[in-house]
Amino acid sequence: MTRLLLFNSSVAQGHVGAQAQIFPLQRLGAEVAHVATVRFSNHPGYGRFQGEITAPAEIAALTAGLSAIGALSGLDGVLSGYLGSAETAGAVLAAVARARAESPGALYACDPVIGDHGRVYVRPGIADLLAEKALPMADLITPNPFELGLLHGAPVTHLDAARAAARALSARLRPAGPRLVLATGLTLAETPADAIDCLLVAGEACFRVRTPKLPLAASGAGDLAAALFFLEFLRARRGAAALAAMTARLFAALGATGAASELALIAAQDALVAPRRSFAPEPC
Repeated sequence: MTRLLLFNSSVAQGHVGAQAQIFPLQRLGAEVAHVATVRFSNHPGYGRFQGEITAPAEIAALTAGLSAIGALSGLDGVLSGYLGSAETAGAVLAAVARARAESPGALYACDPVIGDHGRVYVRPGIADLLAEKALPMADLITPNPFELGLLHGAPVTHLDAARAAARALSARLRPAGPRLVLATGLTLAETPADAIDCLLVAGEACFRVRTPKLPLAASGAGDLAAALFFLEFLRARRGAAALAAMTARLFAALGATGAASELALIAAQDALVAPRRSFAPEPC
């Protein structure tokens, strides 16, 4: 049984943040403990929402409570996503360190949520904290194209640039870890108009998976991809195999969603477990 600790946003309605991750992870047989970094009515893409960012003291208290009952021992991995504010982000990283101290073999996956499509949508200080503190702690990261370029310091428009950016970020990750960089949702100059690419850098190796581009309107695909890849890697410990499994499951879920406004995770649950299509990674 794979055991994970998750720090990510919580929404009352919809499937983004933790709500795009917990059910699929559980459906695939993982045990998930979740500490919410924010508690919103819905994701801000609706144009309005209600709710609050979790206070740093609450992050620390919830983590201490988990420790008190032994829930931080025997973890296989820790995953972080949307962090809310720089102060909350600092508390999350302290909690990640505590969890790994109690589960020394646990890997840390950081989904560096900063923005998308050329726009930063997180609060000031978060991007710097991710670059300066989270990356050196992380064993693997899962940026989207905008985040990949922003963390690297240069836009990513071609395969060579994406590969170079991923390798540069990989060198900044925890030296004792696998140092994996999964760049999701890439539409590079080499990507056909009807396709989308994912790129994985694992040491000197580089793999690309290309899938048909779907008419997706829902948010949360990046959250889902990060969780699926992390789970698959924890089980297989092989980057290419984890990439292939993640891509098949992700494509199944997105295919079931179509043009809907929210990920169709409940309807797609059987397809997540046994996807009908597979996509073979190719060296790049």
